[in-house]
Amino acid sequence: MQVSVRFFTVLREVSGKKEELLQFREDEEVTVNAILKTLSARYGKPFVEYVYDLQTGIAKGFLQFLINGQSISAFNGLESKLKDGDVLAIVPPVGGG
Repeated sequence: MQVSVRFFTVLREVSGKKEELLQFREDEEVTVNAILKTLSARYGKPFVEYVYDLQTGIAKGFLQFLINGQSISAFNGLESKLKDGDVLAIVPPVGGG
């Protein structure tokens, strides 16, 4: 099973890429949370500090997570399941001026 993850701004700098293709076993349940843990292990402290509140261990509220363009709040939050071919975008807040 393959899932693409799209990075923006700081996470693009941390990862050194715009998009990453992650492979999982076919029988593995893949959630947004599982992907974040995989990426945390891969990119370490800079990723963890940007995505998680270090006091609570919960993903920071200012980040948006989109599965195929739809907010995970429309699904099951961080426990939203992804399937083969899905795209997860980790989107930072957008400022204007």
